[in-house]
Amino acid sequence: MGETQPGGHFRPLEDGDPTVVAGYRLAARLGSGGMGTVYLTYTPGGHPIALKTIRPELSEDPEFRRRFKQEVQAAQRVQGLYTAPVLDHDTESSTQPWLATAYVPGPSLASAVTEHGPLPVPTVLLLIAGVAEALSVIHGAGIVHRDLKPSNVLLAADGPRVIDFGIARAADATALTNTGVSIGTPAFMSPEQASGRGDLSPASDIFALGQVAAYAARGSSAYGDGPSHAVLYRIVHEEPDLTGLPEELRFITRLLAKDPAGRPSPAEVIALCQEASPTPLRQSGSWLPDPIGEQITRRVSASAELLAARANAPATPATPVDAVPPPTAPVTQLSAPGIDPHAPTMHSAHVPTSPPTPPPTPPPYVQPPAYQTHPTAPYSQPHAWQPQPPQAQPYPYQRPQPLPPPKSNSGKVVAIIAGVLVLMFGGCVSLIANMDDTKDDSSDNAGTNAGSGSGGSSDSGSSEALADPKPATYKGINIPGNYYVRFADSPPRPLTSDVGGAYEDDGDFYYSTFDTLNDKHVGSSSDKIVLLNNSVKGSLKTCRAETRYAETVTLGQLSKGTQMCVHTASGHIGLVTFQSSAPSGDPSDYVSVDITVWRNAEEPTSG
Repeated sequence: MGETQPGGHFRPLEDGDPTVVAGYRLAARLGSGGMGTVYLTYTPGGHPIALKTIRPELSEDPEFRRRFKQEVQAAQRVQGLYTAPVLDHDTESSTQPWLATAYVPGPSLASAVTEHGPLPVPTVLLLIAGVAEALSVIHGAGIVHRDLKPSNVLLAADGPRVIDFGIARAADATALTNTGVSIGTPAFMSPEQASGRGDLSPASDIFALGQVAAYAARGSSAYGDGPSHAVLYRIVHEEPDLTGLPEELRFITRLLAKDPAGRPSPAEVIALCQEASPTPLRQSGSWLPDPIGEQITRRVSASAELLAARANAPATPATPVDAVPPPTAPVTQLSAPGIDPHAPTMHSAHVPTSPPTPPPTPPPYVQPPAYQTHPTAPYSQPHAWQPQPPQAQPYPYQRPQPLPPPKSNSGKVVAIIAGVLVLMFGGCVSLIANMDDTKDDSSDNAGTNAGSGSGGSSDSGSSEALADPKPATYKGINIPGNYYVRFADSPPRPLTSDVGGAYEDDGDFYYSTFDTLNDKHVGSSSDKIVLLNNSVKGSLKTCRAETRYAETVTLGQLSKGTQMCVHTASGHIGLVTFQSSAPSGDPSDYVSVDITVWRNAEEPTSG
């Protein structure tokens, strides 16, 4: 959610919001997310600060509280130029823990890009260098951010600010992770985080920085949009889409290396930014485009006006933080086109029903120590940067998918009954009328049925063969569960389907995992797939001759090198060679195949 409304005014408190937390009078809402709600308040001396209250669902978990206390204590050691320092906190609150950080009067990167579009190259270089310097300080305190994303990078007049470092680690430990709750933001995860590895190294944050940089420069995610499981699959298995990325920023590909050991350290990232910049990198009051600079000025003025109005307003009865009713649904944020850069870190799966315990008397406010910055030594890559062995864990973020509409078999039953009657009547007539020609017919039919066999239905009405087209071969195509490919595409690229490739008119070859009536299987929407015998070598001639059509082939029938002929309704013939399926412990479920396509190899059919 945005911090201000049109005209620079802050969003007022909503019904049910507390008015006082531990002696801090709350002035306005700054935003909300999966971890809690952030409010604007002021120190006794009138300095604005941002105070975050943690959601009750998380606060109830003892392990979360323990880890949250550790992370806040560690965060207090982070005093960098490009971080928002922790100024005050209470991790022992009887209901909702909270922490207060310095208020940054600037929009998040997510809001800035959504409102104003991609940032210019000089701004992006300063952004990357500033965030890299923040990560150097964060990592130096023994913290891995784990949730670096555009909404956690604020744009101040003198450079970016990284916020919420380490908090996601506390949420990782909560029992809620065992009830389907998502920790982290899928679109900006590293491959090792998407794979469910718990022991993340600082290199995970470097990958996220590469994604944040690509988003700032292009206005869209490097791994596309769509369901979270599809985005996670692309992060783990595919290369980023950096179309339109300026040449000066091509070094971002190094940050997006799949292997954590292949990514640069924060100090090396800063050096890459300096090499890419035609002039020395210097943060100044003009590092941002004018519209964003004007936005910051309006926020500063709005904060001052709000403080003055509060000073002149009569005191109102305070609603303590503990009296806030538990939310009935996960809080959300406004979405940008495509991947939501504002996406909350996690959603709750449990709402407490018992009333909260009355709060203790708020402690008097203690002025935090003066803000200090500490020079940091050049970042050296710690031993923990070595990639960790994968752990076999359930695939995170898997959303239940809708069951496909069942294929109606009523038409097939009627057709079978009619066919049996015709064969019974017609066969008798044919036997009587052609008794003398039995020997000749038998020899002719032997040639006709030489390619037929058991395991599928024979199709006497197959399309007439055309001249042999040239084959096109594509190797190593990974098709995730419930995706499909089209043989007309070059190369065939997996496409998503809400109901399954079997129910897409152009689902030439699909992999299905959510059919409750069948095992995992592959097939074609044309229902014309032939599993070749291992002794038969697949070719156009073989596929034209084989008419033992089946609707599907189960995964258990396939092994490395198994070949299948596929006839499509549009007249293409494909030879699909199975290579492998996803190994145990892989976060995705997919099959890997090679496909050879002969396009327009036969006359199109109606279905």
